[in-house]
Amino acid sequence: MIEEILPAAVVGVETFADLPDDERGLFPEEEAVVARAVPKRRREFAAVRSCARRALGRFGLAPVPLIPTPRGAPQWPEGMVGSMTHCDGYRAAAVARAGDAASIGIDAEPDGPLPEGVLDIIALPSELRWIHARAAAGPGVHWDRLLFSMKESVFKTWYPLTGRELDFSEAEIDVDPDARTFSARLLVPGPVVAGRRMDGFSGRWTAGAGLVMTAIVLPGS
Repeated sequence: MIEEILPAAVVGVETFADLPDDERGLFPEEEAVVARAVPKRRREFAAVRSCARRALGRFGLAPVPLIPTPRGAPQWPEGMVGSMTHCDGYRAAAVARAGDAASIGIDAEPDGPLPEGVLDIIALPSELRWIHARAAAGPGVHWDRLLFSMKESVFKTWYPLTGRELDFSEAEIDVDPDARTFSARLLVPGPVVAGRRMDGFSGRWTAGAGLVMTAIVLPGS
């Protein structure tokens, strides 16, 4: 499912199930990260790293520890970029060579309504108007959850390039429901990529199997 929204240069690997206890195969450095985590978190952590290592393996890379930064962003092997996501019943990773992609952000969410009050926190006025208009048109994708996923993918793309936080209010999303694409206009100075300052990102989205999923891949140098 994830590969539907990734370009050919990016390898995506996904799973809809956690690994058995004897197949989790975490490195000691990774075990230390989740040593005190609840079992659910440990299962997610292991399964999504298994996806990432399988994706890296398609580039001929041997398995290595994938340690998160304090902000939670995975640290990839030299010369590679990537992104991970997990939600109930789903884990995925997407990776590419740094020459083919400057940064990647993927996110998957359950295709259900956001908890009450969350939309007002994450959405700009223009986004709220659009979501209310789509909801009035009839049932379908939960557009509020899709917006949240898009903003998560924006942050995951932004953070490795800047090392800085990005508030939900600092990127304005515009969605094409028919083409299943979206754009994010940055409302703060964007990162410099290949000598050019970015004023926004563009991405793709899909829905199915009870999920909404988004991906942004910035071209490399």
